Amino acid sequence: MAIWNQFRQSAQSMQNQLVAKKNELKSGAFRDASMAMCALVAAADGVIDPAERQRVASLITSNPVLANFPAADLQRRFDDYLSRLQRDFAFGKVEVLQEIGKVKKKPTEARAVIQIGIVIGGADGTFDKSEQAVVREACFAVGISPEEFEL
Repeated sequence: MAIWNQFRQSAQSMQNQLVAKKNELKSGAFRDASMAMCALVAAADGVIDPAERQRVASLITSNPVLANFPAADLQRRFDDYLSRLQRDFAFGKVEVLQEIGKVKKKPTEARAVIQIGIVIGGADGTFDKSEQAVVREACFAVGISPEEFEL
């Protein structure tokens, strides 16, 4: 339980950091990378459960950092990335990681995308190994060491 409490505090701290940088996170590349990250975390185990899809979609629309963008646009992009992952998970994952990698040259955005992945991954009470693994891969896509996030 102590480990989960630590993680929950860390995730809340990340969310607070994201909110503090909200005004810096308005680019289209950040929007797209964030939705790609959300889809990747939702499909991390290779299966896209309808309940998890709905939970992540709800988190997207209620996240104050993502409020910079129209909710319908975020939903459409999230659904598109999920569709790519459903068609062919391995190939879709490559496409999604490439989209995430587009923020590599903007460290604030790159870090924020990783933090969103961690927040989304842990929102259901568990940040399982498959979710940790895809967030770790996303770290490499944006050139940030996973150790920075204790992954």
